[in-house]
Amino acid sequence: MKRLLAAALLGAATTVPAAAQLKLPHLFSDHAVLQRDRPLHVWGWASAGAAVAVSLHGQRVTAVTDRLGRWEVWLKPETAGGPYVLTIDGGATEGRSQVQDVMLGDVWFASGQSNMEFPLKGFDGAPLKNSAAEIAAATNPHVRLLRIEHKASPVPLRDIDQTWTTTTPATATDFSAIGYFFAREIAEREHVTVGVIDSTWGGTPADSWVSTDAFATDATLAPAVDARARFQQDQSDADLALAAEAREDAVVRASGGKPPSHPWHPPEEAYRPSSLYNAMVAPFIRYGIKGVIWYQGETNSNVARAPYYADLFRGLITDWRHNFAQGTFPFLYAQISSFNSPAEEWGLVRDAQRRALGLANTAMAVTTDVGDPNNVHPSDKQTVAARLVLAARSVAYGERVPYQGPLFRQATGEPDGMRIWFDHAEGLTGRGAPVAGFEIAAADRNFTPATARIDGETVVVSGTVPQPRYVRYNWSGAVPGSLYNAVGLPMSTFTSEERIQGHVTYP
Repeated sequence: MKRLLAAALLGAATTVPAAAQLKLPHLFSDHAVLQRDRPLHVWGWASAGAAVAVSLHGQRVTAVTDRLGRWEVWLKPETAGGPYVLTIDGGATEGRSQVQDVMLGDVWFASGQSNMEFPLKGFDGAPLKNSAAEIAAATNPHVRLLRIEHKASPVPLRDIDQTWTTTTPATATDFSAIGYFFAREIAEREHVTVGVIDSTWGGTPADSWVSTDAFATDATLAPAVDARARFQQDQSDADLALAAEAREDAVVRASGGKPPSHPWHPPEEAYRPSSLYNAMVAPFIRYGIKGVIWYQGETNSNVARAPYYADLFRGLITDWRHNFAQGTFPFLYAQISSFNSPAEEWGLVRDAQRRALGLANTAMAVTTDVGDPNNVHPSDKQTVAARLVLAARSVAYGERVPYQGPLFRQATGEPDGMRIWFDHAEGLTGRGAPVAGFEIAAADRNFTPATARIDGETVVVSGTVPQPRYVRYNWSGAVPGSLYNAVGLPMSTFTSEERIQGHVTYP
């Protein structure tokens, strides 16, 4: 923890090298989208003591750089519109810069691991549903894209290397499929330009996406540091393992065979706590956004990480909101899906994600019914994006639209079992399939499969457990089925336990 705090102090002391001439962050590039209806923050660098004037759509504001050459201005909020020209004028000494084709609209920050990174072209061995057709139709003047390359850093960075683009088949093919589908539908519904930032890295834990400040000030996040220490021990012989695998593969190929698959070796730098926050989130915290869409958790299903995910995920949301300093902006996320991984704790992570709904302005898209038990990267990203759009319509745009599947409320005793009560359970149905996935346990928490039936907006479960005390649903990695409400949204994984594996969680 002391080393993390020291890193935080080091990060706070780092500065951008003094600029000889006017410079803008790459966020302010041609085709950029600025967040409508809130103060517009523009900043950059120039020589110390230089006067800088910023103009946009009839507004003009001036600033003088500080001793480090930093400047910033705030423009009044603007309604949706454009294209505009953003002009930054440093006079004869510093030069003049113009950013063309700037739109005022909504900016969404899409982040997480591989299922959010999953591009329109798909991954090897994991195609996107209707990929070719989606890419061919991806010319969209109302959606702007900013795709961030993988990067880790020990200290918070102030800039990125990438710039905004318009949406064409060429720019969309490598872009987050969920991010693009989400932006496309929001733009169509809201009649505004939507900018979506794809800041993702497959296989990474949530620990890497939380700031150092959060680790230094929130003791509940300390287990992440312990997990990091164990990961370092595991990685100590990683180079030897890779060399051994390469030699073994060469022998197999020489004999005409096909080499076996080997365990995945994650990139060490991406597993350092805060490393991805520093490089792939910190450069954006001064930029206005409408909200965040997030899909991550598979890597935290590891048995060493899953028990503290409830605290970590809530901590991440709170941390980002604090650092972006834009209030409790909408934080919408996909619950990890259905996947056959018996050695990991997918149920525990899904339940931790459900419990994060206790934070204001959050919403969760349940995805277990569109998962693939044999592929960690399900092909149907369109449905996931559509469910996130439903959440955005309610949480971000104030529509009165159902956006949540049945959520566990409480469990009560019955003469021969338990009755489970839900919110958002109107029209509860199994769509003709048997009701499956429920388990019950006595005080010993030894769960066994239960018989279940729908009774109105509740489910009644029973089994061989005398005096059952706890009930849970779809706890396995690959789930056996789904229940839905009347609007076709599936029920979330849950457990009625208040404490799980010694960690306090939240109802």
